[in-house]
Order: sequence, then structure tokens, then C-alpha cells
Amino acid sequence: MNWKKEIRSWAIMLGAFGVLYFTGLITPLMGGVQSLLLSTGLMKPTITLENKEKQSFDFTGQFLDMEGNRVGLTQYEGKTVFINLWATWCPPCRAEMPHISELYKKVGKTAEVEFLMIALDDDFEKSKKYIRDKGFEFPVVHAAYGLNPSLQSQAIPTTLVVSPEGEIVFYQEGMSNFDTPEFREFLIGL
Repeated sequence: MNWKKEIRSWAIMLGAFGVLYFTGLITPLMGGVQSLLLSTGLMKPTITLENKEKQSFDFTGQFLDMEGNRVGLTQYEGKTVFINLWATWCPPCRAEMPHISELYKKVGKTAEVEFLMIALDDDFEKSKKYIRDKGFEFPVVHAAYGLNPSLQSQAIPTTLVVSPEGEIVFYQEGMSNFDTPEFREFLIGL
């Protein structure tokens, strides 16, 4: 008798997972759960450098903005730039977006810090719809022309900060809650 209950339990779990997966609801659901985890403050960015310390940032390359205009990386030279590589199909990317949005509201509208959210979706319309639906205000561009060597990473989301001197001063692969007092001070202090 117990094995029947076990089979029924597994069938229900697999059925629920199947429904979430095939309806496309698994990505927003996982992103929401991960965002809640970030809100606890357990995962914060460590302001230490790992493998890209003191490397010069490559300012070659162009992107498309939300209106279809070309945006060159050269326009960010001499500024502090917060760069995030993301995609709509990536739950950790979705999880950190609300926190990046809050960070942008606090420091991104200052003259000292520029934000560049680089969408990696094949279809930029999906990215634009996601940004509009969520009401995010930060600048979003699409990697329509590819990524230069400084922006290549092994995983997304990937976040980096470039100093006004053109050096990568922060690099992190994986999600984090960037809207912390320490990270805001780090950005503004550059």
C-alpha cells in the first residue's frame, strides 16, 4: 500500500513540474524565489577581485538600445560604469533585477555612475517586454553585435564595474543583491 502513495506523490510532483516547465512559468517562479533569497541579505556582492583584477576594459563594441539606436562603449570612457549581462530565460538574472533597479534609483541617476544592462536574449523584443512589464528604468541595450573580450564570461548573470580610469575594479559571475550600503559606497567612491 505504501508504494502506491509513493508513486502518487512522485506523479503529482512530476506533473506540477511538467506544467510549470511547459507553460514557461518555471523561469519567473524560480526568479521570484531567488529574488526573495536575495532580499534576506544572505547573498551580498564581495567587493574583491578574482580573475579580472586591474585588467583594462576594452571599450570597443556597439549595442542597440530600446529604441533601436546604436550605443558605442566609447561613450562610457572616463566614467564609472556598472555593467550587467543578463537574459530573460535566466532565473538568477530575474532574481537580481529588482535589486539592481533599486540600486539604479539610488545611484544610477547621478553624474558619477552609468548603468549598462546588456540583454543577451536572441530576441530583443522579449527583453524589452520584460523590462517594460516590470517597470525598470535603467538603460538596457542588446548585444546585437556581440561582446568584446572584456565582456566574455562563463555564466550569467555577470556583473562588472569599470572605473573612470578604464580598469575592471569589480567582476562577479552569479546573482547578488547589489543594493547594499557597502556596494553603493563602493560605486560612488570610484
